[in-house]
Amino acid sequence: MSETAASLRRKIASAGDLDSVVRTMKAMAAASIGQYENAVRSLDDYYRAVQLGLAACFRQAETPAATTRAERKETGAIGAVVFGSDQGLVGQFNEVMVEFVVDTLGKLPGKKTVWAVGERIQARLTDTDLLSGKSFILPNSISAITPLIGQILIEMEAQREKGAITQVYLFHNRPKSGAIYTPVSQRLLPLDDRWRYDLAGIRWPTRNLPEVMNDRVQTLLALVREYLFVSLFRACAESLASENASRLAAMQRAEKNIDELSEDLNRNFHRLRQSDIDEELFDVVSGFEAMTGGKSH
Repeated sequence: MSETAASLRRKIASAGDLDSVVRTMKAMAAASIGQYENAVRSLDDYYRAVQLGLAACFRQAETPAATTRAERKETGAIGAVVFGSDQGLVGQFNEVMVEFVVDTLGKLPGKKTVWAVGERIQARLTDTDLLSGKSFILPNSISAITPLIGQILIEMEAQREKGAITQVYLFHNRPKSGAIYTPVSQRLLPLDDRWRYDLAGIRWPTRNLPEVMNDRVQTLLALVREYLFVSLFRACAESLASENASRLAAMQRAEKNIDELSEDLNRNFHRLRQSDIDEELFDVVSGFEAMTGGKSH
């Protein structure tokens, strides 16, 4: 069925409305990326400070038996915290993460339970063979990340106390220049001898070696709590930055497609309009010739 001028006008108007929505979402995604990337940069410095504090504690308590690198033992049930998205329009953001999680955990022994952070990622993880644990809703701002991390830490501790898990792995997408994002994983718990050895090996940035004053145990516990908190906080912030970068890329593609569609619709409209004008002129000429009997004067 051929298009009419009225139907083309409606399609052109609809394309314009859709373009306005896409531009708004594009601007929101671009603004969100900035706040999350700034948070990640700030967290990098704080994370480094926490690592140095832990290194100081372990170096001071180091014994000759602890100077050799310990082998990491992958044993016991695993709990995996997986960051995805609550909303759509993010391309293959969740699909890539689920594939990475399944592949990574598939190489490890023991029972695996996943805690999904985000409704979209939860729906996709349900379709796998992994056991589903508690799910969490993603925050929509930097200030909302802290309560989420508190909930995750409480759930982790509850499952550890029940003996349901002995290891915790962290999965999220990390921003990457040239590729928007890349999936990464981190073994968060247990804080074993291998973890301690790696931290103790961190070089102190100055020649003045540190010394832990007062109660070293209390200082160590406080630093461990900060280590777990900042690891989860940074993972969430990096995931949100990656999600918005993916959404921005999707909106840019949509904007390009809408612009191309609008050009085609406007071209078809002008062609149809010109055709109507030509037909009207032809009718006028035909009528004039009929009235004059085809004679010209």
